[in-house]
Amino acid sequence: MKLVRVGDKGAECPGVYLADGEIVDTSAVTNNYDEPFFASDGIERLRVWLDENKSTAPRIQPGVRLGAPISRPSKILCIGRNYHEHAAEMKSEAPSEPLVFNKASSALTGPYDSIEIPRDSEKTDWEIELAIIIGKKAKYINEEDALDYVAGYSILNDVSERAFQKEHSGQWCKGKSHDTFAPLGPYLLTTDEVADPQNLDLLLKRNGEVMQRGNTRDMVFSVRYLVAYLSRFMTLLPGDVIGTGTPSGVGAGRTPPRFLQPGDSLRLSIEGFSEQRLQVVASS
Repeated sequence: MKLVRVGDKGAECPGVYLADGEIVDTSAVTNNYDEPFFASDGIERLRVWLDENKSTAPRIQPGVRLGAPISRPSKILCIGRNYHEHAAEMKSEAPSEPLVFNKASSALTGPYDSIEIPRDSEKTDWEIELAIIIGKKAKYINEEDALDYVAGYSILNDVSERAFQKEHSGQWCKGKSHDTFAPLGPYLLTTDEVADPQNLDLLLKRNGEVMQRGNTRDMVFSVRYLVAYLSRFMTLLPGDVIGTGTPSGVGAGRTPPRFLQPGDSLRLSIEGFSEQRLQVVASS
């Protein structure tokens, strides 16, 4: 299934994309795709309801804004330098243990919304990532069981202000958490529709030019490993998001470096998913 949330920011309602491109309103099952929904076996309940009501359920009219496919999660966790080629372009060794950092959940935004360049920014960068959405509470789980705790996957743009991240002392979260720095979507694709999360092509274009092209098989640490690893240090809650790292081609890794400017456009796609389309604007 392809879970979406549609409507004005902060007032989205839940839906499901059908094969014909229509969106079914699933408000009869839940008022949101959030922690209570996932924790109560919501995906299975939704699947049963859809089988019984797909033909008669109300449709959402075309042209309505798509928000992030989940409501604000308790955590957005990301993994740094988790692709061998990306570590190399950053003149770094692949890490021996996952490099974990947080993005503020307030950075979450929709797949077609604008990315804001923060005030005083000169180094705002792009990073396409496969995002994991946790489906049930995970604590001290085994790697072989890790995918049982995943609700689905999505596309995440881990937008990063490199000067804030690396030149202002302290932790990376300062460069990762500006409003709009976590575009997610356009939908959550449930695990039954992703045959192998370790063999997915990723592509990011800036103004039509290919910037990033990679495959999740280049990950240093796999999806299974990351879910199990993180559950050793904190409880993962239903609806939490994990960004699994980015392939090579980021602006900071280029010679000379290249960064986002107001007026730029970004298109992000992962094999088997639809596409993010984002415009870059100056912060108000």
